[in-house]
Amino acid sequence: MTDVTVHEVLRKAASTLREAGVPTPEHDAALLLAEASGATLGDIRKAELLGESLTYVVSTAESHTAKADLQSSGMLALAASEIEDVSVQKERLLRLSVQALDKFSSMITRRATREPLQYIVGHAPFRYLDLQVGPGVFIPRQETETVVQAGLDWLESQQIVHPRVVDLCAGSGAIGLAVLTEVPGSEVWAVEYSQQALLWTERNHKKVEIDYPQRVGAYHLIHGDATDSATVKELDGTVDLVISNPPYVPESEVPEQLEVRDFDPDMALYGGSADGLVIPQRIIVRAASLLRDGGLLVMEHDISQGSALVAHAIEYGFEEARTELDWTGRPRFLVAQRSRRYLSMDCIGAHKYTEV
Repeated sequence: MTDVTVHEVLRKAASTLREAGVPTPEHDAALLLAEASGATLGDIRKAELLGESLTYVVSTAESHTAKADLQSSGMLALAASEIEDVSVQKERLLRLSVQALDKFSSMITRRATREPLQYIVGHAPFRYLDLQVGPGVFIPRQETETVVQAGLDWLESQQIVHPRVVDLCAGSGAIGLAVLTEVPGSEVWAVEYSQQALLWTERNHKKVEIDYPQRVGAYHLIHGDATDSATVKELDGTVDLVISNPPYVPESEVPEQLEVRDFDPDMALYGGSADGLVIPQRIIVRAASLLRDGGLLVMEHDISQGSALVAHAIEYGFEEARTELDWTGRPRFLVAQRSRRYLSMDCIGAHKYTEV
């Protein structure tokens, strides 16, 4: 193989993605090349600007790895490039470049089918976490980070040292694991119904326990229906904060973006009715039972659902409720504080208040 420049590789890949209708072809191509070669996105951009070859990128990635290994071991050693014969090194780097290019080509083929970028690379960033994701689990979105932040800000304002937090509709575990790792004294219960999604939550939980050993035992993953009054019933009336990103997309508004429509699980998308309100409304009712007097619910929703969900929260046991905006300025989530009334549930849709 004749060594090729990064610019040439990216140009061809971006053209393929552009023809497939991918919204950000240049960015996606660069990110996938970084994944395939083991380099950083910064390395790729630098090599592209300087007209460097793919073997240069592979060599740079190797240097990063060697440096990290030396730092972690605390030992001084010569880099492989300093002790390896030049011709042998060149041949080896060229071979690695071929492997990286093959992997990259496969990734581009998948992305051209509009498979989500996060599924292809196998992970997605969320706040300070890097979560494993793949088919069967909802990809965490950036706007959900504002939902988490609202909950964390409230916990801090209340000066709750050891908060009890419930993540309803956990998906990949993004919300609950973010709380677990950012609030040192928290105890988190995460509820997820989908067996497929649950596998991803478990993987992410295991990784978090490795990275944050001091938090082992503070996260409880429950397989169950988040809207069922029997699920984590033992917590009723004791929870400080419920955070949820439930399915809420109106069934009458099928997403146009192929990555969402064809790959995100329907169970994680649609809110159970034409207006998408059924499941979010049931989450409100379940949260009212879980929360202690004065506890808080923070729940993501569709931009069309704010007023309806505020009204529902007031009707079902919350004394204060409002809609907050996401980073783009759109009405994105409900913030509701439980009133001084206890909501007892016999079944969904039946309720009664008891004054405290």
